[in-house]
Amino acid sequence: MRKNATRLLSTAIASALLLSACSSTDPKPSTEEENRQRILADQTRMYSGQEPVTAPITFYEAAARALKYNLDYRLKLMESALASDLRDVSSHEMLPRLVASAGYAGRNNDSGGTSIGIEDRQVSLRPSTSEERYREVYGLGLSWSLLDFGVAYYRTQQKSDQILMAEERRRKVAQNVLQDVRNAYWRALGAQRLLPEVDKLLMRTNTALTSAREAEIRGLLPRQEILAYQRALLDSIYLLTVRRQDLEFAQAELSALMSLPPGSKMVLADMADPPLPEVRQSMARLEQLSLENRPEIMEEWYRKRVNQKDLEIAKAQLWPNVSVDFGYKYDSNKYLYNNDWTSTGLQVSMNLLRLLQLPSLNRAEKSQNETDDTRRVALSMAILTQVRVGTLRYQLARQEVQFAEDSLRVDRSLLDYAQAAKTGALGSELEVIRSEGRYLLSRYQREAAFSSAQAAWGRMYNSVGLDVLPKEIQQHDIKTLAREIQRTLNEQEQQRLLAATSQGTPNAQNRP
Repeated sequence: MRKNATRLLSTAIASALLLSACSSTDPKPSTEEENRQRILADQTRMYSGQEPVTAPITFYEAAARALKYNLDYRLKLMESALASDLRDVSSHEMLPRLVASAGYAGRNNDSGGTSIGIEDRQVSLRPSTSEERYREVYGLGLSWSLLDFGVAYYRTQQKSDQILMAEERRRKVAQNVLQDVRNAYWRALGAQRLLPEVDKLLMRTNTALTSAREAEIRGLLPRQEILAYQRALLDSIYLLTVRRQDLEFAQAELSALMSLPPGSKMVLADMADPPLPEVRQSMARLEQLSLENRPEIMEEWYRKRVNQKDLEIAKAQLWPNVSVDFGYKYDSNKYLYNNDWTSTGLQVSMNLLRLLQLPSLNRAEKSQNETDDTRRVALSMAILTQVRVGTLRYQLARQEVQFAEDSLRVDRSLLDYAQAAKTGALGSELEVIRSEGRYLLSRYQREAAFSSAQAAWGRMYNSVGLDVLPKEIQQHDIKTLAREIQRTLNEQEQQRLLAATSQGTPNAQNRP
């Protein structure tokens, strides 16, 4: 009876523990306080450790800030480091296994046995034991497997290729970040130049619109004339407001690319616009450069090697495996004649049925190689198209800049003429406002055309796949990064994109 009660109590305790363990696996949504703490921690990490902005920001400093503090670029750096660490872990798997063990064994009665005769089945020995009830065991064993070594070797090669793939992805992210900065910087600089003048003209236009409405109420001019005047003012206000929004968006985009904290004041270095270079490399040479340097093609090449290693691992597992074991053991059992000993072993094994997989593996290898090659060729074709389109787009953008500059000169002359002919009449004031608005729009179009040309140059640079940063940088402060970016871009452009005897592009080495 007592034994049954004990069993019943044990069963109840085990059931209670099992139920409590099951209840602990129920989903528990995060609380509002946990969400708040998480958001604060994430925001702190977004903007932590940034160098303060103490001077007007040049293009190269903007690129340096974007690369240093951009979270996508940081992620790719961490992926490269992770791939390197995984390669080191995989390389250790090629080493033999050295296993140390220690334990304690016990039982509530003696082990042992008797012997019987094979022919007459009669007991020949009385029950006896050669093992203590409680004993200690220790061991130190060294084992090595040829198959494990081969698999680890191929895995390490795969990890090495994955490091190279991660590096190519990092290069691509750096190129994209620079391209985004190039797109936003010149638009933001144009916004910095034009926004104050746009705001002044908007105030003048609104004042003129208010005066026109008062003139309409008082009947100072014919109704049709005053309404046409108001219509012209409203059109100017609309166009200026739309352009103003575009300019503000450019500044917000650049601030986000540099990961500046919200509300940070950003002033760009307002220097003379650099000249746009003329590309004199042949299209065939540009296409060759893109096939040699584009990170996407190199990543696909390394991916093919990784896939090939998977098939080599599968093939290696078909062949015989050789295992070598050597170990030292100790047993405290006092009935043993030798309490410690060393053991050695050599074993050769092979799964014969796995050889049936060889034809399938050969077909899979052929299909995999064809798939990888086709994917890389298709990507190469798309890249060559990008190079051709990018070069044509840059040439058209340079022409657009020239046209915008011609339009700007004409509108400047019209504004000068309107200001010189200004009288006190409403129509004269309207003509001045129209001329100022047209002149500002021409300035905006010129700034937009120049920023588009810079963006087209950056896309062509990216389409060729040229590097943004050198392989090694001694320091990672903003000034050093900006200087290294400028040096790298200048070297890549002068040596690969621009002819050595390029003419008509003075100071091209200072061009962002």
